[in-house]
Amino acid sequence: MKKLLTFIMAGGKGERLHPLTKDRAKPAVPFGGIYRIIDFTLSNCINSGIRRIHILVQYKSMSLARHIRMGWNILNAEVGEYVDVLPAQQRIDEHWYQGTADSIYQNLYSIHIENPDQVLILAGDHVYKMNYGLMLDAHRDSGADLTIGVVKAPRDESTSLGVIEVDPGRQVVGFEEKPDRPKTVPDDGEHIYGSMGIYIFERKALEEELEEDAHKNTAHDFGKNIIPQMIQKARKKIIAYEFVDANKKETLYWRDVGTLDAYYEANIDLVQVTPQFNLYDREWPIRTYQLQYPPAKFVFADRLGGRRGMALDSLVPDGCIISGGMVQRSVLSPNVRVNSYAEVSDSLLLEGADIGRHAKVRNAIIDKHVRVMPNAEIGYDPAEDRKRFTVTPRGIVVVEKGAVVEA
Repeated sequence: MKKLLTFIMAGGKGERLHPLTKDRAKPAVPFGGIYRIIDFTLSNCINSGIRRIHILVQYKSMSLARHIRMGWNILNAEVGEYVDVLPAQQRIDEHWYQGTADSIYQNLYSIHIENPDQVLILAGDHVYKMNYGLMLDAHRDSGADLTIGVVKAPRDESTSLGVIEVDPGRQVVGFEEKPDRPKTVPDDGEHIYGSMGIYIFERKALEEELEEDAHKNTAHDFGKNIIPQMIQKARKKIIAYEFVDANKKETLYWRDVGTLDAYYEANIDLVQVTPQFNLYDREWPIRTYQLQYPPAKFVFADRLGGRRGMALDSLVPDGCIISGGMVQRSVLSPNVRVNSYAEVSDSLLLEGADIGRHAKVRNAIIDKHVRVMPNAEIGYDPAEDRKRFTVTPRGIVVVEKGAVVEA
């Protein structure tokens, strides 16, 4: 791993997650109660033995940069280990990052300084567990110029993925962005190989391709431009590496939580008796940063009056107070308060949310520091909800950060 340099792409706007991304970059969006989305990629790196990591940020990056500084300052700089945040600096010209490939191109000086043999490029906005060391071994053994991480997916999901076409020897021979009629896996007409946004380049090949692309009028994107550019060159060897899941479940788990509905569903899955994603595997810990809160507290047990502080089939982290209210099938973040006689079900309550007395919330995502006033209702009247909030195609109500919801 000492000859590997890693870049994590974390500058995306995440427009399909609006309003959760109104004030934060997509990788900084909370997930699973106590985490941020980027924590999963970073935890994969640490668990894989990767110790030289640059995080490329751009869009509304203050929250993300603070999280990295406070939660991921865990490596020893004296022995060349680090997790660094690299904002766009207009180092090459007057432009900010123009695309994924351009963000690496503008940081070629970092590659020159570190002098790696290979460069690993990751997306910072997916939820999954993966040992990148196994992929690196496969890359080195193959002698490829580029290895692309791919996940096998049903054919009908092609319209939401970049689809990699391979020959029987796993050599990449084509790439299409969200095709209606995708090329399928060899000898398996029901599945495709979707690009995971994970690339391992030989350093020299990466520098050559970035220099060539920089002088063209393109989107400067790895999927749209760099990969097709390399495929056209017979002398370039590109292989696909099929995702090996470290989640220890029968079904592969890799989620692009890039839409509000996908984000909601991935979170709510965590409250199941046996969730698809395992947060409790101590052999593959997920790290994060947490403020120092007191333990969660559940108060009042007035059975006759119906005033009971309870949470069932839910995640309740430190700092939460369930004060005579009922929470069911929900994911709470730290420092949430649910007051007497309130009802919360099938919802995500982010940090500092306060649910007033007799309020009712269901099928909702409540962002940070939202105050739901006494007797207010969210998720019960679709027409009224659409007047005041964002409502997803599935009918999930999203209340933006800091809002005050009146009855």
